[in-house]
Amino acid sequence: MMLYLRQPTGLICILGNKRMNDKKRNVRKNGSMHAYLFLLPSLTGVLVLFVIPYLDVLRRSFLDGTGQRFVGMDNYKTVVENTSFRLAAGNTVLFLAVCVPLLLFLSLLIAIYLQKNKVIGNWLKSVFLLPMAMPVASIVLLWNVLFTRNGFLSGFLGLFGVAGQNWLNTRYSFAILVFSYIWKNLGYDIVLWLAALATIPSEIYEAARVDGAGEGQCFLHITMPNLWSSLFLILTLSLINGFKVFREAYLVAGDYPEQHIYLLQHLFNNWFRDLAVNKLAAGAVLMGLVLFVLIMVFQKLFDRETS
Repeated sequence: MMLYLRQPTGLICILGNKRMNDKKRNVRKNGSMHAYLFLLPSLTGVLVLFVIPYLDVLRRSFLDGTGQRFVGMDNYKTVVENTSFRLAAGNTVLFLAVCVPLLLFLSLLIAIYLQKNKVIGNWLKSVFLLPMAMPVASIVLLWNVLFTRNGFLSGFLGLFGVAGQNWLNTRYSFAILVFSYIWKNLGYDIVLWLAALATIPSEIYEAARVDGAGEGQCFLHITMPNLWSSLFLILTLSLINGFKVFREAYLVAGDYPEQHIYLLQHLFNNWFRDLAVNKLAAGAVLMGLVLFVLIMVFQKLFDRETS
């Protein structure tokens, strides 16, 4: 007589699956730990250089000038009612409202042209990126050569009987500052647009042209819809770079420039020199909140368009 032993196959499968799941869980756990370890230096830098200083600025915005007495919202009220703050805030908003859309539009047009003309495009990319590599002192020297009373622009206009003057101290100073911002950041945005354009498959354009679509239709119905996600990133970076033009304006025009180019950074710099830390902290918090709200609004709009 032969005996057959039944194997508990169901139980073995359950135990095997449990061991496999435990093994996968351990692998994921170890992988997460390794990822956090790799991120630890960067997270530490962000915490020490950004989060803690911002919290300290937020704390100081509710204290008096000595940092000893709590004054509530008095610093914010003082800042908002300050005439210089209103002038600087208005100039900064106008500057960003003019510069950022103009920069995005010009850089996109040039990027599309460079993508279609690859032979000359590689050379022109280096030309457009050159201003970013120039030190601020060199840019200031260039502006002095171009726009001072004895500069190139005054000499050129003198040929037509126009009297020379320091153009950085006239109502044209705002246009010069806009030109400076676009000239310096154009190459950076062009590179970002080119990277975004490279992600669009060329087969889509070929199929559209076979169906009779023109350049305008391809741009509106293929290029722009595929660039929405990249547009948010480029817009945010351009907005942040708009606050970095202060160095050129400050080195050329000093602490108190012509009123059309008196920006928030000028005001904050003067408050810092006067040791008005409470007003400086309140102004910085207000500016940070406005930037945060703007970025959140843009993100909502772009997410809605993308979806």
